[in-house]
Amino acid sequence: MDTHSDIKTDVESFFDPDTFTLTHLVTDPASGKCALIDSVLDFDPKSGRTSTKSADKALARIDARGLTLEWVLETHVHADHLTAGSYIREKTGAPIGIGANVRTVQDVFTGVFNLPGVATDGSQFDHLFADGEAISIGGLTGYAMYTPGHTPACATYVFGDAAFIGDTLFAPDYGSARCDFPGGDGEVLYNSIQKILALPDATRLFLCHDYQPGGRELMISNTVAEQRQQNVHLTTCKDAAAYAKMRADKDATLSMPVLILPSVQVNIRAGKLPEPEDNGTRYLKLPLDLL
Repeated sequence: MDTHSDIKTDVESFFDPDTFTLTHLVTDPASGKCALIDSVLDFDPKSGRTSTKSADKALARIDARGLTLEWVLETHVHADHLTAGSYIREKTGAPIGIGANVRTVQDVFTGVFNLPGVATDGSQFDHLFADGEAISIGGLTGYAMYTPGHTPACATYVFGDAAFIGDTLFAPDYGSARCDFPGGDGEVLYNSIQKILALPDATRLFLCHDYQPGGRELMISNTVAEQRQQNVHLTTCKDAAAYAKMRADKDATLSMPVLILPSVQVNIRAGKLPEPEDNGTRYLKLPLDLL
């Protein structure tokens, strides 16, 4: 696949400090068309209240720049924040796209949460991308590249010299994604990482999260070369088996993400909240003694 890596892609990023999430706005300046990758619906786990503050900030910036939103893209079904995909689609009409393996994740989690009324065919999303499928944003053409391992549905979106890698890799000083969620696999993730590292050295890898270890400044992106040379997990693991063992040992020490229970229920629905019950209130489920 030709990445057109000589094209300097126009990217603007927004950081949500509550979930350490980076949302990226990719623009084709010639046409004024754009895509928004990995949006955030604000959620307070203590009160259960939602807010569209983060999404509205991104939408306001799109309006201020006179852009037209052509895509809302998800790199995967997030377990650490709620997506604002459905809200943004309602506001703009822009379709939501995700990798076609989202159906596997839906199948697993509709069982976990006992949600027989939630479809597992990906129909909540407007488009399910195949591996290698082209994506157009105005005159800017990119493609989806499957990068599973963290989840079965993880995909990287490549546009020119920019790749949006979801949770596959974090900043070099933080490492890489956990693999202990349903459908995760350390060896599969290692091989997906190698696909990303096969992109040209100067390709900018835009992160979905930056946890700012030690309180350092926010890192929005790094290059393929920097990841290959500096990533704390990759420099110590020379093959898939070693990486999978490292990942399994580390994952066994991790607690569940704070927002995994609300976020997965919402994100398998493309960000659409459950319908209100007969008292007018929406509810999410909390499975006991299961995860």
